[in-house]
Amino acid sequence: MRALFQEVYGEPEAVLSVREVERPAVPDDGVLVRVHAASIHIGDCLVVRGVPKAMRVVFGIRRPKSSIPGSDIAGTVEAVGTSVTSWQPGDEVFGTCAGAFAEYTVAKPDQLARKPENLDFEQAAAVGVSAQTALQALRDQLAVKPGHKVLVTGASGGVGSFAVQIAKALGAEVTAVCSTRNVERVRGLGADHVIDYTEEDFTQGSERYDRILDNVSAHPMSRTRQVLTPDGVLLSNGGPVSGWFGGVDNVMRALLTSMVNNQQAKPFISNYRQSDGEALKSLVEEGKLSPLMDQTFPLDEGAAAMAHVATGHAQGKTAISM
Repeated sequence: MRALFQEVYGEPEAVLSVREVERPAVPDDGVLVRVHAASIHIGDCLVVRGVPKAMRVVFGIRRPKSSIPGSDIAGTVEAVGTSVTSWQPGDEVFGTCAGAFAEYTVAKPDQLARKPENLDFEQAAAVGVSAQTALQALRDQLAVKPGHKVLVTGASGGVGSFAVQIAKALGAEVTAVCSTRNVERVRGLGADHVIDYTEEDFTQGSERYDRILDNVSAHPMSRTRQVLTPDGVLLSNGGPVSGWFGGVDNVMRALLTSMVNNQQAKPFISNYRQSDGEALKSLVEEGKLSPLMDQTFPLDEGAAAMAHVATGHAQGKTAISM
């Protein structure tokens, strides 16, 4: 099979190439998926580059443990292990697993959900880590309720574009922050109000918000908290990442602040839940959620696709078609 392959850490176009590799065997408790499309989130780019360097303890000290990057897929079940009863060959699925940027990959049964009928494979692949992060941040961490005023920064990005829609589905009044070129696209997601950050600094405005999902961390937390209501909550989910520790300092500040300030939610790490995959599928099929797609690249241009997302300026989700 063909796959996007990596041997060392570095910039995507320097270290990624398409190679012929052996198709993975199917373990007794695994599902072999014929991947039709995979999507890229910013975490994939960080793993390829090996930053922050402290995370190499997890991903591989000198070189990546996994030679095939990627985690978000959509495809068709090719075969199942002897102990798997929940899936069968021919099922159309989407979900998360290791080694997504390849023509075939192996997933655990509970890492998959049935593909929404109204999405193609590229769109379905986009409803992965970014969508689950947005759902878990808003529903579980921020406990968004009907009537809440919610601010989402980075609203045209992977997590942000899903967050705008999910916050609306939860009954919130949503203000989205993005750049000039994305204002109309974000308004099309259902945002009640859109702030162009090149023209207006939301931290200097008079509006107050019950919940803020900050995917950018362009302002100090103390300034962002100033536009919260007295009982409001801020959740930081982003920031610059480089060097040895990258954004870990942001995480530590958020953790420490949360211990003394009720307005600061503790940092969290999203993780795939099959039940959340099914919840996202329902939202999609009900017309309440749709991935904001940027570009789709063929596998042969996978390195360029990764480099595009690594710039941090993708307008929505970027997919790789197999």
